Amino acid sequence: MGAHRRKCDWCGSGTPIVRDMDPLNPEYQYWCEECARALIIKGDPIETYRELEGEPIYGRLLDEHCTLKRFYSFATA
Repeated sequence: MGAHRRKCDWCGSGTPIVRDMDPLNPEYQYWCEECARALIIKGDPIETYRELEGEPIYGRLLDEHCTLKRFYSFATA
């Protein structure tokens, strides 16, 4: 199934914008914008990720909402 047909692994309804490249639970790899924002605000952001929409939506969410400023890495193909 292509990324454009996937749904968010957490909520099951949103269109994924980011993929967790090193998930603790492999059942939760694809995250929509709202669920990804909630992870960041909760203090549990995705640390190794790949943007799916071709623009840095998740990167902007990290800049806007992450206060810990830990090291995050954008995974390339």
